[in-house]
Amino acid sequence: MAGAGEAGISGAAAGPEDLRRSFATVLGEFRRTAVLVPLGGDGDGDVGCGLLTADRGGVRFILAFSDEQALARYAFARGGAVREWRYRTVLGARLLDAAVPAVGVPCGVALDCADGAGGVVFPPVRGVVPDAVAVDVEGGTGDER
Repeated sequence: MAGAGEAGISGAAAGPEDLRRSFATVLGEFRRTAVLVPLGGDGDGDVGCGLLTADRGGVRFILAFSDEQALARYAFARGGAVREWRYRTVLGARLLDAAVPAVGVPCGVALDCADGAGGVVFPPVRGVVPDAVAVDVEGGTGDER
């Protein structure tokens, strides 16, 4: 799967409509792609605690990776390259449509978060996650209007 930079999202000369189209393309590709999602826990093999997440700015993000190399880059960056990283393979659409709503707090997905501009963030907004949990829809999980 192409990273955000490869899809043209980070292009400085792109206008808002170009950025929306590029993001929609990346989102569509993500929804159709199986990604690796590490299981949370203390690093001792506890697979019963769910998916690995990180909180940023009041939003929880499920961490997903396009392949084992991307997961290895994350593990190395976190100083956890020597431990075993258990993961599940999950379709991107299933993450956005089922896992995100199950979290119970504003939640999105961060893909390849150790890859800088090559990573993509799928925020909890309308058109990305179900409206019932989108923070920009009245009545969503994070209704802040």
